[in-house]
Amino acid sequence: MRSFPLGTSLSPTPINTSKISPFNIHFKKSPTFPSSASTSPHEFSFSQSGICRASQVADLFPTVSPEIIVREARLEDCWEVAETHCSSFFPEYSFPLDFVLRMDRLVAMLAGFTLPNGCKRSCLVAVIGNSLTETFLFGSDDFKVGGFDGKFSLNKGYVAGILTVDTVADFLPRKGPLRQKRTGIAYISNVAVREKFRRKGIAKLLVAKAESQARSWSCRAIALHCDFKNPAATKLYQGQGFRSIKVPEGANWPQPKTSPDIKFNFMMKLLNN
Repeated sequence: MRSFPLGTSLSPTPINTSKISPFNIHFKKSPTFPSSASTSPHEFSFSQSGICRASQVADLFPTVSPEIIVREARLEDCWEVAETHCSSFFPEYSFPLDFVLRMDRLVAMLAGFTLPNGCKRSCLVAVIGNSLTETFLFGSDDFKVGGFDGKFSLNKGYVAGILTVDTVADFLPRKGPLRQKRTGIAYISNVAVREKFRRKGIAKLLVAKAESQARSWSCRAIALHCDFKNPAATKLYQGQGFRSIKVPEGANWPQPKTSPDIKFNFMMKLLNN
């Protein structure tokens, strides 16, 4: 399903193997994949064709054995998160519209730090080329901006996928005659994986981490919206234990705000705490 900015709602999410729903979102440096192996001076020389052999080795490394870490997004990830979101949901946009859209997402993420009392929100990122055992962090554990961890790292890695999970319940069915928001149910949105990293299990890792986060919030269930026209995403979530919930006839359940012709499948999974 799709989704949108950190403080807003818009639409569901693509992952090629996943789409979810919208609202909070949640930057683009070129990926660097340092190699720990030592190299002789000759490996850094230029060949007769003028191509640096060290560059060739670095280009191959990501496809050999990239390490994927799922963690909470930090402020330093902001631009890559916006970039991943926009390139996944709006791949047809070109300059200057694509740049304007990325700036809009970035501002929305940093500005949407207010949450209703008692609600929680977290932006998760799947990072490639980063090891938890080799990370040097600076900052306070208590400082957060709009679902982003306020800490900074010296070797942060490259953001390949994103996901937002919260307990705001804007897109969950209301309860009672007063249509009150439900509690105890986490909601997944903004699931997106960069095109070149798809079909590597990154979406599954993000969803599993979101479930773990929801359990830590004492949620009894977790839910999402998935585009009916994305059977691959539906299959992915069903494989993770999500089940489709039929909307009662005549019921007016909240849905992601996007194109009126897009139909969504509401899915939910009970969590074992």
